[in-house]
Amino acid sequence: MAPLMALEQVSAGYGPFRAIFDVSFGLREGTALALLGANGAGKTTVARVCSKLVEPTSGRLYFDGHDITEMAAHDVRRLGLAHAPEGRSVFATLTVEENLELEFRQSLGRSGVEDGLLRAYEMFPKLGERRKQTAGTLSGGEQRMLALARVMVDGPRLLIADELSLGLAPLIVNEVYETLARIKDEGTSLLIIEQHIGHALDLADDVVVLVRGGTTYVGPAFSPDQMSEHLMPSG
Repeated sequence: MAPLMALEQVSAGYGPFRAIFDVSFGLREGTALALLGANGAGKTTVARVCSKLVEPTSGRLYFDGHDITEMAAHDVRRLGLAHAPEGRSVFATLTVEENLELEFRQSLGRSGVEDGLLRAYEMFPKLGERRKQTAGTLSGGEQRMLALARVMVDGPRLLIADELSLGLAPLIVNEVYETLARIKDEGTSLLIIEQHIGHALDLADDVVVLVRGGTTYVGPAFSPDQMSEHLMPSG
């Protein structure tokens, strides 16, 4: 069976700077793949390439059998690929409901906003309790849930989750990963970009390790101790 998402010899960067080199891997439908590596290894660049926020300089990308290498980000989104980017990705001065309404008007259309809000509050009950609260006053974990709700309401086939645990207390990280596990159980495939490998490996079926922009491991997930040798740069 063809993978849901596949990269073939993909390189990309920013201006003259090349961040990733000849990256290849496939993500199987219904599974979670953890993309691991140190700061600067190229993880976020891979995420942005997958969602077409960064154009590859070489190689090909495929999603659900479609060659998306030349597609625009909004067209890829319509195929069922959602991206929760690094950071909290919310409008701090707007309420929870206003944040959701802005997103849903674009993704669901004006007529779909009300149903979208109902689904979001069903998926994330805490957001329903805080719907009139400004997003900037939410806890870090609640802001991550709001960022997820904004992209999950129309049931994407693949969610790219970039560093959702960044800056969170351990108990909140547990809560965020419980949410990701529930999303996976409901049928959404996951590409998890993560520095803290323990939680990611608990959830992941497969792993890709990046070191200095290139892959050092592509294969099944193992324990953190077993994976550590692949995370260390050579030379």
